Amino acid sequence: AKAFYRATVALWNLSTPPNPRRYSGPPWHDRRQSLRWCDRRQFLRVAVLSLIETSHPAQAAGVPATVPAGLRGYLPIGGRSLLRHQIGLALSLGAKRVVVMAEGISGELVALQHVVEAGGAQFHVVATARALVPLLAPEDDVIVVGDGLIAMPDVFRDLIEAGPCVLTLPAENALPLGFERIDINHAFAGAMRFQGRIAAGLADLPPEWNAQSALLRLAVQARLPLRGVSAAMLGDGRWTMVRSEQEAHTAERQWLRLHTASGGSAVGSPGVLLAMAFVRRFGPAMLHAGTRPALIGLAAGILGLLGLGLGWLGNAATGFLLIGLSWLVERVASLMGQVERDSLLASGLERRTVALFHLLVDAGLIALAAWRSELPYTSAIPFGLNWFAPILLIGGARLVRLALPRFPRSAWLEDRLAFGLVLAIASITLPFDAAI
Repeated sequence: AKAFYRATVALWNLSTPPNPRRYSGPPWHDRRQSLRWCDRRQFLRVAVLSLIETSHPAQAAGVPATVPAGLRGYLPIGGRSLLRHQIGLALSLGAKRVVVMAEGISGELVALQHVVEAGGAQFHVVATARALVPLLAPEDDVIVVGDGLIAMPDVFRDLIEAGPCVLTLPAENALPLGFERIDINHAFAGAMRFQGRIAAGLADLPPEWNAQSALLRLAVQARLPLRGVSAAMLGDGRWTMVRSEQEAHTAERQWLRLHTASGGSAVGSPGVLLAMAFVRRFGPAMLHAGTRPALIGLAAGILGLLGLGLGWLGNAATGFLLIGLSWLVERVASLMGQVERDSLLASGLERRTVALFHLLVDAGLIALAAWRSELPYTSAIPFGLNWFAPILLIGGARLVRLALPRFPRSAWLEDRLAFGLVLAIASITLPFDAAI
């Protein structure tokens, strides 16, 4: 009987092609192995977000409390809602299911659903804590992010990936900023991680309970470890609870300053400092207006083409300035793209595209310098001599930067705004070929 059974199973497996969409595990007749494999396949990382708490932007400005309040999760930071920031954080942590606690469906939630599904995850909206229970299997790895919390992704990832825990802050520092108290010494930092079996207790609670507060109580009762978040992060903007429009504006400035702190490779050069100052001053307005880095990069390309055109027509000084400005505008676009990449909002500009643009800027400077050269075209002068010195100048600047990477001032040799300005001055006031 056993031999007949095994022969039948073998013939069935050979004659039936596998369907990877339905099952791609071990042979179905090995029941115990199949069950273990299915248990591993059912494991998911689930992110539970909230869109329940209200904000009072008008009260912060002294307007009477009769003005209707909006939802805290829709407050904008860098042109995107707080909930969008949290979704980017959840997707970066590998969440395959995103659950939003909300009282209803809105157009922005539908747009966020498309973002989640484009990231390869499932999207659910539930209104009550009991409705959350069927979405959390006992083996699931659940990450909860509090309503209104915005944190630097690298800091959040390091704390959460260390293991299941409840993140806490010192109560005396955190309670005035809107964080929830756990005990006499600790306040809930707005994020925790636990196994899904802890959430089973939600089914026994009244429907009017706040789901995240109930999850916090269940996690504390399950003696989940408490992991402290440094109180210094509250002051520098790396960990912030946003409750109103005024707090959103303050957090936005800190958020933009943190994401533009590195500034790129040529840190400290005049052009990079000017680009960083521009982004910090006008970046929020551009992001709120929907100005994406690709559009700013297109403007940089148009400026470079205008500079080349003017140089070809004989106005080399203006051409040098416009090419230097095109590099500056590209630096602004790169910083904006870096902000979007680091805050997990979008992919931003690709580094290869940026490197190619820098090569084109150098080629434009070389071409303008060659066209501006006063060397006569005679048989006594070798062909292409007017290109030789500009190529050595720009190529030497690149080589020195590569040869002396630890020398701080060598970063200035990447500043094409300064190069363009110096070449424009030399084109007007100095013997140009001798200056080159």
